[in-house]
Amino acid sequence: MTVKLICASHSPLMEFASPAEQHQEQTVRKTFEKLASEVKAYDPTLIIAFGPDHFNGFFYDLMPSFCVGVRATAAGDWNYGPGELNVPENTALNLIRKVLDEGVDVSYSYRMQADHGVTQPLHFLCNGQLNRYPTIPIFINGAAAPMPTTKRTIALGRAIGTFIKSINLDNERILILGTGGLSHDPPTPQMGSVPPEVEEFLIAGRNPTSEARNARQAKIISVGQRLAAGDKSVSVPLNPEWDERLLEKFKNADFIALEAMTEDEIRREGGRGGQEVRTWMAAFAALHTVGDYEMTLHCYEPISEWIAGFGIVSAELK
Repeated sequence: MTVKLICASHSPLMEFASPAEQHQEQTVRKTFEKLASEVKAYDPTLIIAFGPDHFNGFFYDLMPSFCVGVRATAAGDWNYGPGELNVPENTALNLIRKVLDEGVDVSYSYRMQADHGVTQPLHFLCNGQLNRYPTIPIFINGAAAPMPTTKRTIALGRAIGTFIKSINLDNERILILGTGGLSHDPPTPQMGSVPPEVEEFLIAGRNPTSEARNARQAKIISVGQRLAAGDKSVSVPLNPEWDERLLEKFKNADFIALEAMTEDEIRREGGRGGQEVRTWMAAFAALHTVGDYEMTLHCYEPISEWIAGFGIVSAELK
């Protein structure tokens, strides 16, 4: 069995806005192309994809900290999808059983809607085919406060790493995928600070009309444009220094420091979307449970037009 990891920022604005510094976009896209070629050559027998949600598939009427998709479809936001993901049901159920046995309570769904937090990286790494490889999507709440602690998130990753070790088949090729963050502050509405109609959307806003989805997406595009123009009132500015410190923690497998990070600290330093870095924590914890690893930083570009400190890394076992 071989195990590899890719963690990447995501931004739906990649298809709707171009950075003023064109080399930034070229660097990100060329990195995705390079890694897509490597994924094709690797031909994974299973992708375990840790991703957040942006109130497209998960809402406050029932908000889990973690949820494993036993069956899943693309939510279709930002034109990624729609369509079914290729989820191997029996493997997903075995993963759930192992995680529960390891003492981590995890929800599971036979009707998961995976938004761009999962579908965008699959799109770029799998040549636009969301169902190309068997994939188990694992949702980690990084948008709806209160959120799981980083310590509990890392415990989830370790439990899934234990599941990976239990597979123990020579011909298995596992790819662990984490997507979200780094510093990243999109205009995600927050309960307690929005009018009643927006609260209702946050509670039960599934399957919006195309008009409602387009209006929401237009607002996000506008924020990216204003942030790039220097308007710091619309969003927490990108924080490359914080991003670089995070990348060092992942490189050095410094899980003690990662477990000490709090929701308030992440919000202050990395913005609302910085909370998504929990997906990286779980992914790296899963890999580290299998064995010591070496991380490669492929690119880092702070791109205001995409409202993202955009980093892409990979890691392999030593």
